[in-house]
Amino acid sequence: MKIQPYRARALDGVPHGFLGREGGVSSGILAGLNVGLGSSDDRAAIAENRARAVDAVLPGAALVTVHQVHSAEAAIVAAPFADEARPHVDAIVTDRPGLLLGILTADCVPVLVADADGGVIGAAHAGWKGALHGVTDATIAAMERLGARRDRMVAATGPCIARASYEVDDAFARRFEEADPENERFFLFAGKPGHQQFDIEAYVAARLAAAGVGRIETLGLDTYANETQFFSFRRATHRGEPDYGREISLIGLPG
Repeated sequence: MKIQPYRARALDGVPHGFLGREGGVSSGILAGLNVGLGSSDDRAAIAENRARAVDAVLPGAALVTVHQVHSAEAAIVAAPFADEARPHVDAIVTDRPGLLLGILTADCVPVLVADADGGVIGAAHAGWKGALHGVTDATIAAMERLGARRDRMVAATGPCIARASYEVDDAFARRFEEADPENERFFLFAGKPGHQQFDIEAYVAARLAAAGVGRIETLGLDTYANETQFFSFRRATHRGEPDYGREISLIGLPG
């Protein structure tokens, strides 16, 4: 099955793609385009899936990913590095042509950002911890250090868990409301006492807007609800499965 990246109109002209699970060689519960080095998948299958992902977005580019730890830290990269040397951060930015930045997710929000005029791009993994503590702000600040301007930036959020699928308890919601009372708007009563539904994609988009990003597009694709299209950590957890796949979102500068 051919890989069909999901693309954002806001990023037209910038090589990019939000990839799902279709088009890969992994099998079993990880079937499809699993690119997660932290999974139990066969390493040869992961390598092949990563190669296919690169070919689908920017053939010939050097893939750069990081060791994601749910932080709010961003790294500037100027050259590829070995997998074992990946920095422990959750966002990466570059101004170097020929690099393809990759962020792995399985319900968290992938964020791709570009200042095309400035020749600077960024990619961020926004789980709830990173989102709350400012991983998108860190991404924007790192891009500015390379000469980008936030008023020229455009951003897109890709496949992630949707509000209808993301039930949290009241204590979780209070973390966000204590940080900013206006965050209450991202939560909706779940229909049972003590629980709410969280719209993490809208929250991340709001953080980007508040930071001054000029244009933001949300794709609105639910990883949890669409099993044939996407991997989902929460779905795997609810089923008691021992592992889960990771999809990849990519953005690059032509060489």
